Amino acid sequence: MEKNTDINSIGYRKQIFIPAAIALGFMTILVGIILVLNMIKFGGNKTDEAASSDASNDDMASMHAPPAPADNTKFNSLLNNPAPDFNLESFSGERVSLSDLNGKNVVIFFSEGAMCYPGCWAQIDAFVDDAKKFAGKNTEVYTIVVDPKKDWQSAVDQDKKMANANVLLDIGGKVSSAYGMLTVESSMHRGQFPGHTYVVIDKEGVIRYELDDPNMGINNSQLLAQISKL
Repeated sequence: MEKNTDINSIGYRKQIFIPAAIALGFMTILVGIILVLNMIKFGGNKTDEAASSDASNDDMASMHAPPAPADNTKFNSLLNNPAPDFNLESFSGERVSLSDLNGKNVVIFFSEGAMCYPGCWAQIDAFVDDAKKFAGKNTEVYTIVVDPKKDWQSAVDQDKKMANANVLLDIGGKVSSAYGMLTVESSMHRGQFPGHTYVVIDKEGVIRYELDDPNMGINNSQLLAQISKL
């Protein structure tokens, strides 16, 4: 009788153990699958974050990297040659063509634009202050920037005097590139923005004087002296 009881007990335990073992195995597999899926999910997110971080670091490095070497070849080649013609929209909404200015001397200031505070802003303000001096020498003065109109508007909102300056919008930098202004010494963002550079064009449309100023100073006196020689 005891033997039968032991046998029955063993059989009963097997009946309980086997399903429990199966259930435990199933749970183990399920937990393993969940862990693998989480690893894939969070591993993917970590990869995306790392990639985003790398891209951000690359952008910051690009912004703070030293500019490419200056190349004044095109800029220098323009001296004593006809100035490249252009037709640009002014900040005030007018179209200005260089060819329409024949018969007048022309000063063009190629500027880094809205971001160039205080150097370029001070020079543009100085042009406004000395407008009568330049007009007395039959000279038109223009500042060329590559900023879109809304960016230049932001600069004018901060410095009201610049609203009276003759500013031409060279969006895309085609004219600045034609004059070699995107690679001169004063350009801190070579290939994208001019720096602080001047050309003086005589009544026949020929460039008679060039000045690239990495110090970004105010150069009206020097420009007026050169115009007096024409």
